[in-house]
Amino acid sequence: MESHMIRPGHLTAHQTAQQLGIGLDGVRQLVRRGRLKRSGGTPRQPWYAWRDVAELQAERRTRNAA
Repeated sequence: MESHMIRPGHLTAHQTAQQLGIGLDGVRQLVRRGRLKRSGGTPRQPWYAWRDVAELQAERRTRNAA
């Protein structure tokens, strides 16, 4: 169940995965590798800053276009 109390400008792990076109394991790997930082929530229901996710999307588009 996703949190309904998320702060504006943040995404849940599920929303982040959907935006990046990856699974939840992919989101966890991005965090482990230091490519994405949690910006709130709880350990079980983390939030990610929308801007950070948008930057990762842009990087993926650039890499895929090359």
